[in-house]
Amino acid sequence: MKKIVLTFGIIAGLITGGMFFIMSPSDGNIDFENGQLYGYISMIIAFSTIFFAVKQYRDKYNEGVIKFGKAFLIGLYVTLIASVIYVVAWEIYYQKYGGEFVAQYMEYTRSEMSKKGMSETEIAATLAPQLEMMETYKNNSAIRLAITFTEIFPVGLIISLLSALLFGIILKKKKNIAAT
Repeated sequence: MKKIVLTFGIIAGLITGGMFFIMSPSDGNIDFENGQLYGYISMIIAFSTIFFAVKQYRDKYNEGVIKFGKAFLIGLYVTLIASVIYVVAWEIYYQKYGGEFVAQYMEYTRSEMSKKGMSETEIAATLAPQLEMMETYKNNSAIRLAITFTEIFPVGLIISLLSALLFGIILKKKKNIAAT
C-alpha cells in the first residue's frame, strides 16, 4: 500500500503544485478572474489519481475486493501527500512572487468592487479586514501554510469519499471462493 499511495500522492502533488509554475505569467500579471477555476480543475484532475490508486490496490493486492474503510484510507493518504507537495510548491512560488501576489490580489479585489458601483468609502471599509488578513498572511508563514493546506485538502477528502463509496460499496466485488 505504501508504494501505491506514495506513487499516486506524488503524481497528484506534482500536478497541483506544478500548476503554479505552469500557469505563472511571464509578465507577472496574475489572472485572478480564472485562476481559482483553473486551480480547482487541476486539483480534481490530480485527485483522480485516487480512483486509480484504490483500484490498483484492490485488483493487485487485495484479490479484487476492498472495503470502504481501506479504500478511504488509501484516498486519504494520497490526499495528504499531494496536499503537502501543493503547500511546499505554493511556498516556493510565494517566496518568488509573494509580494506581487498580495498587491495584485488586493488591486483586483478593489477593481471588482469598483466595477460593482461601490464607493471608495465602501471599498475601504470592506477591504480593511482583508488588508489586515493579507498582512498576517504575508508575515506569518504558519497561517499561510494552514490556509494553503485548507485550499486543497477538502477537495481530496471529497474525492477520497467518492472513491471509497465507488469501490467499497457500489462496485463491490464478491471474493471468489473456490468450490471444494
